[in-house]
Amino acid sequence: MSVCSGFRKWGNHHSHAGSPFRYQPARSQDRYAPATTFPPTARAARATLGTVRSKPEPLLCELHAHTRWSDGALSVRELVDLHGRLGYDVLCITDHALRDDQAADETAHVGASRFDGYLKEITREGERAWSRYGLLVIAGLELTYEADDGEDSAHAVAVGLEERVVVEPPFERALRRADAAGAALIAAHPDDAEGNASGRTTRAWARRLELRPLVHRFELFNRTTMFGWVAREGLPAVASGDVHIPAHVDGWKTLIPCAKSGEVVVAYLRSARPVYLARLESRAELAA
Repeated sequence: MSVCSGFRKWGNHHSHAGSPFRYQPARSQDRYAPATTFPPTARAARATLGTVRSKPEPLLCELHAHTRWSDGALSVRELVDLHGRLGYDVLCITDHALRDDQAADETAHVGASRFDGYLKEITREGERAWSRYGLLVIAGLELTYEADDGEDSAHAVAVGLEERVVVEPPFERALRRADAAGAALIAAHPDDAEGNASGRTTRAWARRLELRPLVHRFELFNRTTMFGWVAREGLPAVASGDVHIPAHVDGWKTLIPCAKSGEVVVAYLRSARPVYLARLESRAELAA
């Protein structure tokens, strides 16, 4: 993991020949190697210099974002346009999936009766996002496990999850099902044992060591909040905006050095390969 505070707009060097936004679940981490593609001018320049580029440019990613399908303020289309106008490469839409025994209002989350409609809208808007902005949209869910004791509560962002996973006690069951479905699992806003990082009650990631191997990454940053214990423990880290409103496009983000393909992005997140973290500021007003 590398951390930087600056940001430059990564060029949208993409091809619109065939939308890659549809993620096919990856069953193995080893079968996917990041492909390298170059814009024609860069290829010609490198050929002239006799050099070979070994790594693709990092993709600017939002790995954790919500819409009106759960508790977000924006529609799927509005969220896509917001990130498309700002030049993002990847947007992961991860609305909440609550425990069935706690979901009194079916419209407040992506439950059984709404899951197919949720995926269809993301698929439709993903096609438009790719055509209009070169923005790769990946579907997912935030598996939301709330317990009576905050020390047993945990949320996990499942990037690339395209089948419904029931959230029920014990939470480990949902995590294993999402992993088996090929999703990249990220521990969301993982408060420390005292709960003094963000004021949330999702402390199970810090308290319950047996949960940690069930996810692939941990949010070191959620917006501008840092969970220092993740770095101290040397856990594989990412940064996300946990986007609910337009202002959340500011803050820490993840840049992934891989090809712009849903399959490759998810496989990369499932691996232990390094990512870059960068803090973006004053981006929300640029999209207005």
